[in-house]
Amino acid sequence: MSEQSEPSGPHRMFGDFAPAFVDLTDNVVFGQVWQRPELSPRDRSLITVASLLTSGATEQLPFHLARARDNGVTETELIEVITHLAFYAGWPKAVSAMTVAKQLFRGDH
Repeated sequence: MSEQSEPSGPHRMFGDFAPAFVDLTDNVVFGQVWQRPELSPRDRSLITVASLLTSGATEQLPFHLARARDNGVTETELIEVITHLAFYAGWPKAVSAMTVAKQLFRGDH
């Protein structure tokens, strides 16, 4: 990380607690893996949102839903992904994910 750049989210959260974890997150996951040309960032975002929903990892969804929008996935498409996965991953997981999406997209709490 250059001295002039903002610390990453993982660095702010865990930098003094788990520096190796931060390094792997910043440099491997978001550096190497997300930068591979075989899939577009848009496709990686769709896959990541689907994976988080199916595993029930809703704590990570706000960041990745916002990242998906930044990568060109529309809110309508993300809502459809959640709706579609309700039938494959389970209704409760989809309800949890839809709640997170609604809060993020509409500011509803």
